[in-house]
Amino acid sequence: MPEGKRARALEARTGTTFPSETCVPPADESPPASSSPLRQSGCQGAFEELVPVSASLPSAAPMACDEPAALSGIFSRQNSSSTSSLDFEPDADYKFVERLEERYKCAYCHLVLHNPHQTGCGHRFCQHCILALRELNAVPTCPVDKETIKMHEVFKDNCCKREVLNLHVFCKNFPDCNSKVILGRYQEHVQQCLFESMQCTNDGCQEQILRKDLKEHLSHHCKFREERCQYCNTYVVLINIQNHEKNDCPDFPVPCLQNCSQIILKKEIEKHHAVCPEAEVDCPYKQYGCHVKVKRGKLAEHENSALREHMLQILDKNSRLEEQISDLYKSLECKEIKIQQLADAIKKCEKEFRQYTQLFGNNSNLMALASHLDKSARLESQVKQLIQMANQQQSKLDLRPLFDTIENMKQKIALMETYDQRLVVLEDQSSKHDLQINIHKAQLNKNEERFKLLEGTCYNGKLIWKITDYKMKKKEAVEGRVLSIASQPFYTSRCGYRLCARAYLNGDGSGKGTHISLYFVVMRGEFDSLLLWPFKQKVTLMLLDQSGKKNHIVEVFRADPNSSSFKRPDGEMNIASGCPRFVPHAVLENTKNTYIRDDTLFLKVVVDLTDLEELAAAHANSVNPKLDHMNILEV
Repeated sequence: MPEGKRARALEARTGTTFPSETCVPPADESPPASSSPLRQSGCQGAFEELVPVSASLPSAAPMACDEPAALSGIFSRQNSSSTSSLDFEPDADYKFVERLEERYKCAYCHLVLHNPHQTGCGHRFCQHCILALRELNAVPTCPVDKETIKMHEVFKDNCCKREVLNLHVFCKNFPDCNSKVILGRYQEHVQQCLFESMQCTNDGCQEQILRKDLKEHLSHHCKFREERCQYCNTYVVLINIQNHEKNDCPDFPVPCLQNCSQIILKKEIEKHHAVCPEAEVDCPYKQYGCHVKVKRGKLAEHENSALREHMLQILDKNSRLEEQISDLYKSLECKEIKIQQLADAIKKCEKEFRQYTQLFGNNSNLMALASHLDKSARLESQVKQLIQMANQQQSKLDLRPLFDTIENMKQKIALMETYDQRLVVLEDQSSKHDLQINIHKAQLNKNEERFKLLEGTCYNGKLIWKITDYKMKKKEAVEGRVLSIASQPFYTSRCGYRLCARAYLNGDGSGKGTHISLYFVVMRGEFDSLLLWPFKQKVTLMLLDQSGKKNHIVEVFRADPNSSSFKRPDGEMNIASGCPRFVPHAVLENTKNTYIRDDTLFLKVVVDLTDLEELAAAHANSVNPKLDHMNILEV
């Protein structure tokens, strides 16, 4: 009996379906008409619970369902999955560590099975492929054996799903990332893979960065990262920091708008304008007629030069005030005369009224006269008020204090004119004294500098150079403000070569940014005409260890006679020569070393004096033997 028929016969007797690998119905045979409540999946030992199908329900009844979601619900109700936490994207291009076996491929899309389901004919499909077959055909057929797919016989193959999810695949970023992960953990790995390309998390930045480089990009390279403004300490997006400094930063230093050469903070512009010596201001005597606008720094000069004009303007203003006051006096006198005339008229009316009252007695016109009398009384009170107001105005316009003030001002003006002449003489004398004082100060400063230089000068060919404030001086070198520093001069003898050392704390040439560069310089001296040229001595450059262990860093070289650096100087000094990579910053600044203590380091330069004295003496004798026993004195 053929293998397939034996399996179906056994299935009919036991009610159990065997695995699809051993029980695959031929293309010309249809599956059994009835199904048992339990069916074994394609993986040995895995059984799935099926939805019971009524015997009276036609075999095509499950196909009548129009909603794919309903079918998906049927599949999910058929069994439970223990691998719900593992999944993968179905349409991605996966690179499997081992060649993908055919049993793990969908019979419809031929890709790796995603949420596999097995049909009654024993073939496996992705869940979405089964639904696609249902939507394409009212009666779906298996693309392998052309058997009709009965939806009530389709079940989720969890065993196959577990095997698929445990297949090992390479990371999508292979070969940069050599990780091998199971398919079910693939998405989880990709979300953590250091070689996965991802967009920068800063707002506005569209750059794609590898996850391993994201931190460095965010902190050092991203143009949209926030940086602290060096002036106001506000955090600003880097791409906008120049605009912030130019327009918004209150502490940004700007030149004075009046070109007074001062650098001020932007927030203090108005405050500075109130005291800026270059700002134009009105003359203090503007109210008296001087309409000149002058810079604040030259205001005192203007007041002194225009003193006479200002006084004349004040006198002219006072004269006009006197005329106005005189006119006011005249108008007051006229008003007083009118008021007196009104008062006389009122008195006359009162007198006549009394006479009429005596004549007419209780006449009917008495009431009318009484009313006129009341009116006269009111007029009198008004006249008295006018007189009182006129007296008050007269007291206010009393010009005696003003006249006294004007007289005092005239006396002061005359006195100031005499002072002005004396001031001119004193200013000339003061200028001469200032000139003499400045000459003496310059000479004194020159002598002090020379004394300090002579006090610290060595005459034995050895220089110990103490460099303090190392961090600050290195920062100035890094920022390009002070690239190099020079030592005080030293000599090989009292009448010997004049030399010095020059150091680049941030390096020079091939050592820039990584090393300290130390150079030896031959300078023009007072006794160069008596010395042998070119300079040929051996030079030792040293960085001194401050721990007492004498772990000094030493570089030695001998002067090249053919180099212009060691010929007799034509200018103040020759071109420096030495070690551009004298000592690395990493060694110098290492806390385990003791080359720097208290922000101070010591450099030593030693010139080999061997045969130098004999050569100098021989040269001197060859020039003039008479100078053998003479002392050379500085004039």
